[in-house]
Amino acid sequence: MAQQRDAEAPLLAKPDAAEPAPVKRNKYPFFCAVLASMTSVLMGYNVAVMSGAQIFMAEDLGISDAQIEVLSGVINIYSLVGALLAGWTSDRLGRRLTIVLANAFFLAGPLAMALAGGYTALMVGRFVAGVGNGYALVIAPVYAAEIAPASSRGLLTSLPEIFINSGVMLSYVSNLAFSGLPVHLSWRVMFAAGAVPTVFLAAGVLTMPESPRWLAMKGRVAEAKAVLNKTSDTAAEAEQRLLEIEDVVNAGASGGAWTELATKAGVRRVLAIVLTLQFFQQSSGIDSVVLYGPRVLAMAGVTSNTLLLSLNVLFGVAKAGSILIAMSLADRAGRRPLLLASTGGMAVSLLVLGTLFAAFAGARDDAAVAAASFAAVVAFVVAFSVGIGPLAWVYSSEILPLRLRGQGAGLGTAMNRIMSGVVTMTFISLYQGITMAGAFYLYAAIAAASFVFVYTCLPETRGRSLEDMEELFHTK
Repeated sequence: MAQQRDAEAPLLAKPDAAEPAPVKRNKYPFFCAVLASMTSVLMGYNVAVMSGAQIFMAEDLGISDAQIEVLSGVINIYSLVGALLAGWTSDRLGRRLTIVLANAFFLAGPLAMALAGGYTALMVGRFVAGVGNGYALVIAPVYAAEIAPASSRGLLTSLPEIFINSGVMLSYVSNLAFSGLPVHLSWRVMFAAGAVPTVFLAAGVLTMPESPRWLAMKGRVAEAKAVLNKTSDTAAEAEQRLLEIEDVVNAGASGGAWTELATKAGVRRVLAIVLTLQFFQQSSGIDSVVLYGPRVLAMAGVTSNTLLLSLNVLFGVAKAGSILIAMSLADRAGRRPLLLASTGGMAVSLLVLGTLFAAFAGARDDAAVAAASFAAVVAFVVAFSVGIGPLAWVYSSEILPLRLRGQGAGLGTAMNRIMSGVVTMTFISLYQGITMAGAFYLYAAIAAASFVFVYTCLPETRGRSLEDMEELFHTK
C-alpha cells in the first residue's frame, strides 16, 4: 500500500507544479489615480451647479433667460484656455503640479461666484472656474493613463469620468439641500460649497508620485524606474514598460511633435479620431440634460420646483452609478462593444424622448407623460455613461503617442468643451426655434452618426500597452 501511495504521489503533485502562479494586481496605481481624479469632482460640480442655482439667481438678480443660457454654457468655452494651456503646463511643470494648479482655480472661481453682485462679476467667476475645468479635463485622464499598468488602464482612466459625474450628482444634492434658504443666500451657498475641498485635494496630490513617462521625457530615468516598480504588476512588467517608454522618448527626440502632423499620416489619423470622438461625445446633447434637466421636465409636465430638483438628483445618481458598469467592463468586454451599445442606446432613447414631446406637446399635469419622459431621459444618461461618456477619454488618452499626448489631449478637450459650450449656450434658443421634439430628434441623429463612426473607424485597444498603440495606429 505504501508503494502504491509513493507511485501515485508524483501524479497528484504534477498538475500543481505545472500551474502558473496567478499575477496579483498592484493596487498602488489605483490609489494614485483616484487621488488625481478627485479634482474632477470639482469640475463636475462647477459645471452642473447652475442647473438648480439658475432658478434662484434669476429671482434674486433679475437675470434673463438669454443671460442664464450664456452663464450656463460659457464655462465650457472658458475651459478652452485651461485645456490649451494644460499640455504646455504639464510638459514643463509635471502632471502633479498641473493638478494642483487646477485646484487653485477651483478655489478662486466658486468664491468669486458666491460673492458676485451682478452679471459681470458672475462672468468673471465663471471664467476662473472654466480655466480650472480645462486643466482638470486634460490632466486627470493623462496622469491616470500614464501611471496605470495595461491590465487596469481602462478602469483607472475611467476614474475621472466617474468623479466628474459624482460632482454633478453632488451639485444636484446641493441645489436641493440649499433651496430652502432665502433666495439671496441659496444660490451663493451652492457655489461656495464647491470651494471647500480644494485645499485638501491639492495637499493630497503632492503626496503622489510623478508620472513615469514625464520623468523619462525629462531624462530622470532612475526616478521613472522607481515609480514603475511601484505601479506595475510585476518587476518584469516594470522593466518592459521602461524600455518601451525610453524607446518612444528617444524616437521622438529628433523632431517636434507638431512637425509629425505634416509628415506622418498615422499621427494625423490619431488626432482626427480623438477630435471626432470628443465632438460626438458632446454634440449628442448630454449637457442639455445636465444643465437644463429641470426645464426639460417642467415642459414635460412636472410643476413642483421641489420635485424638479429631486428628480434632478435621480438623474445624477443614474449618471454616476452607470459609469461603474463601464469601469468594470472596459478591461473585460473591450472598448468597442461598450461604445457601440452606448451610442445605439443614446440614439434610441433620444428618439423616444423627441416622440413624447411631439405627441404630447403642451400636456400639463399628465403624470404618465411626465413619467415616460423622465424614464427616457434616465435611459439616455445611462446609455451615455456606460460607454462614450467615460470611454471617449479612455480611448483618446491611450491612442495618443507619448510625445504628443499632452498637446493632443489638450486639443481633444478643446473640441469637447467647444461642443459642450455650443450645446448649452444654444439649447433654450434651439427648442424655442424648432420645438423640444425637434431638438431631441436632432440629438438622436447625431448619436446615430456617432454609432456609425465607432463601428467603422475605431479598432479595439483593450489589453495593449500604450507604446503598442504606436504600432496599431502607425505613429511610431
